[in-house]
Amino acid sequence: MPTFQVYALPYQANPGSNFSRLRNAPGAVLLDAGRPVAEHGRYDLISAWPLAELSPQPMESAKDFLQRLRTANSTLSSEDLPENVALPFVGGLIGYFGYDFGRRLETITGHAIDDLELPDARVGLYAWALISDHQLLTTQLVFHPQVSLADRGRLIELFEAKESASWTRFQLDGSFQADMSRDRYQHAIEKIQAYIQAGDCYQVNFAQRFQARYKGDPWLAYQALRAACPTPFSGFQALAEGAAIISLSPERFMRVHNGQVETRPIKGTRPRDIDPNKDAAQAAELLSSAKDRAENLMIVDLLRNDLGRCCKVGSVKVPELFALESYPNVHHLVSAVTGQLAEGKDPLDLLACSFPGGSITGAPKIRAMQIIDELEDTRRNLYCGSLFYLDIRGEMDSSITIRSLLAKDGTITCWGGGGIVADSQWQAEYQESLTKVDVLLRTLEQLSQ
Repeated sequence: MPTFQVYALPYQANPGSNFSRLRNAPGAVLLDAGRPVAEHGRYDLISAWPLAELSPQPMESAKDFLQRLRTANSTLSSEDLPENVALPFVGGLIGYFGYDFGRRLETITGHAIDDLELPDARVGLYAWALISDHQLLTTQLVFHPQVSLADRGRLIELFEAKESASWTRFQLDGSFQADMSRDRYQHAIEKIQAYIQAGDCYQVNFAQRFQARYKGDPWLAYQALRAACPTPFSGFQALAEGAAIISLSPERFMRVHNGQVETRPIKGTRPRDIDPNKDAAQAAELLSSAKDRAENLMIVDLLRNDLGRCCKVGSVKVPELFALESYPNVHHLVSAVTGQLAEGKDPLDLLACSFPGGSITGAPKIRAMQIIDELEDTRRNLYCGSLFYLDIRGEMDSSITIRSLLAKDGTITCWGGGGIVADSQWQAEYQESLTKVDVLLRTLEQLSQ
């Protein structure tokens, strides 16, 4: 019987070369820390050829689907693992939950049209992974005991061979077009503020959508976007019929390590400037903004409540409040909320308690989601969902899929949005929604010239 094995390979700061070797394999997935430029992520994780792939059935409840995920994960035993394996993943689940998986958790009206027809979730069960640790500067193949010796040999040979893949050029057929006019955007913001004035809610995250037709391989689009905008919670997930998820997310959703939970909501954004003095002024303005701090605090309170549903009483803390994180195109205001999983709760319970993330819904969450469904004409699908891994020991990390695109059926779709409160100015909010995605849209448009 094969045993648990770790096989060392030359360290790679950028996972592109290694992922390219299996880009066309079934279930190919990359969770990418954005190194060496991005600073806040530690691990890259690559895998393919899952033992099983799971998506919710049309009328299946979230509870039943999450139980199917638990059952699938349990088929990979943790009994034969060495103690104190210092790796984030030793076999388990990797995939995505779309924003609309939240409709299986909460009662949300069905106004928005599902024109992209993306499954609410797609999760694979993986028995091996290629993991790069950017703190220890290691790249290692990790094999669960269930991986046969023959398969181990094939994977080692694959990653030690000289890369020889060739790709079909990625190209847009035209520039990105917004789904919504400025007038309609203004009307939606005014409607949200009317709901706030009426006491329905305190904050609603509102987004608009951008689309373009494309040809070629989305993997080349991901590589171009990664070079332009490296972020610590990036990812690429291959889907059926050449479709793909392309994510350049800067935001962690939920992390579980040894039962300790952390979430890092982003709320508050300013554009970067090439002039260092102006750039520093933008950052200082964000840090001192009463409006942005109030928005951030609302979401922190919401997430404290979410974590409180699954964490030990008294364990939920806020160790960071209003920290500045800077990326190539924007500055963000970020906080951290932590807790300890309660006895009898697991990471999937935590996801059920907190999905979708409060930073991209609003407060109170369910009413905000209902307003989003009323005012956004189309379903969000991938946008504001999550890419995640959950290994067989209960180790989990996940992103919120902002700054993300879906390439499917010859159309590439991107979303940009922000939190709306009582004193929001619609013109500023409209510009912020463009600022957040400008580097993504512009990079792909320039790639096609």
